[in-house]
Amino acid sequence: MSEKREEEVHVVMLPWLAFGHMIPFLDLSIELAKSNIHVSFLSTPRNIQRLPQIPPNLIPFIDFVPLPLEYSGGLLPEYAEATIDITVDRMNDLKIASDLLRQPIKDFMAEKLPDWIVVDFFPYWIVDIARDLSIPIISHCVFAAAAAAFFWSPEFLSGEGRRSARPSPEDFTAPPDWFDFLSEVALSKHEAKAMHHVLYDVNSSGIADGDRLTRLLQASAAVSIRTCTDFEPDYLGLYSKLTGKPVIPIGLLPPETPPDRPPPRQEAAIFNWLDRQKPRSAVFVGFGSETKLNREHIHEIAHGLELSGVPFLWAMRKPDNEALPAGFLQRTAEQGVVHLGWAPQREILGHPSIGGSLFHGGWGSIIETLQYGHALVLLPFVFDQPLNTKLMVEKGLGVEVERDGEDGSFTRNDVASALKKGMVSDVELRARCRKAGREIFGNQDLHRAYVEKFVRFLKGESCVFN
Repeated sequence: MSEKREEEVHVVMLPWLAFGHMIPFLDLSIELAKSNIHVSFLSTPRNIQRLPQIPPNLIPFIDFVPLPLEYSGGLLPEYAEATIDITVDRMNDLKIASDLLRQPIKDFMAEKLPDWIVVDFFPYWIVDIARDLSIPIISHCVFAAAAAAFFWSPEFLSGEGRRSARPSPEDFTAPPDWFDFLSEVALSKHEAKAMHHVLYDVNSSGIADGDRLTRLLQASAAVSIRTCTDFEPDYLGLYSKLTGKPVIPIGLLPPETPPDRPPPRQEAAIFNWLDRQKPRSAVFVGFGSETKLNREHIHEIAHGLELSGVPFLWAMRKPDNEALPAGFLQRTAEQGVVHLGWAPQREILGHPSIGGSLFHGGWGSIIETLQYGHALVLLPFVFDQPLNTKLMVEKGLGVEVERDGEDGSFTRNDVASALKKGMVSDVELRARCRKAGREIFGNQDLHRAYVEKFVRFLKGESCVFN
């Protein structure tokens, strides 16, 4: 690509239909728009409606392009357009429906002829479209470099012997051979079985997720990734070596601090309670809308909170008051608050009384939590969450709730123990988290510099990233 001014550059964003992917793609779109890069954000109509509002001054630079999914034949429940709308057993149906967007996306690309296509792991067919139209691809990774390097095998590049490096789930239970430094990043047995199946087994969409990613990475001009060399330089360097591609850290993209304003009336009770707590004494508990907690999970978390004695604010996105243990709300009325429905997470994390968070270990949530220097109490469930958790423990920034290695079960005592360590007894961990928040995760200037370097790359300038 010849060197161009930023106002002439047009980038298409194509994220997977999960809010844990769409939000990071939108965050990157907003950062590019600040540099006058024009972005076309492709998703489905309902997903676009549910995305956060973008700053008014950036509206001219970001076009949301709605692409309806195919519902004929009962492939998906009507109005199901994201992973949040379906059960786990329908995930492959969503991939099939997403693959049916190939033709409308091809038509859009042919009409607009963007300068770049920034893609997630799923649309392997974009490779043919991009080749026919001579549009370069950038594979965008919403995971940490540690997770990306763990999932990636050197054999993926050749497309041969895809399973030879790790033929069984047990191979996921230790750091891979290509990690040339000490690492704690690995999966337990119950996590390894599920992840091995996702990466290597052909599903009803006709292709394994590992093959989707392989085809995209092989055809990509570069890989962008939401991390920075200031936090995980070893894993970033290794990932670049493994892929054989320019790997561009775009920074952590921490959210901007919300403006200081009175909370909406419906959330006033939350902040009234927070105002009565001691500084950095309370834990925010939130597993997002994607994590499917069952009744046993909810009960053990609830009892663990009660046993810990730590003040808590528990945001349950999907109102499920009946799933709480009998008498829990009455017994903990002085200790904590359970908020049912949507909660302003960023504003809560920014409150002075919050000192830590108990959550699933999603990469975006880790960034938002450490941005404020809070302690991490981690209870991971799926995909990259266990690897992120091990990375945070390795860095001395998190406490993991102990679980049974075979079936993943945990007890209230495990939850209480992790909470008391992360929120009370491990003073050094809390100090490290505050330091990481101040110097890295909450350093807006640091991460803006990463974005500016990525912008120069999109304009066709030569850049060195590692």
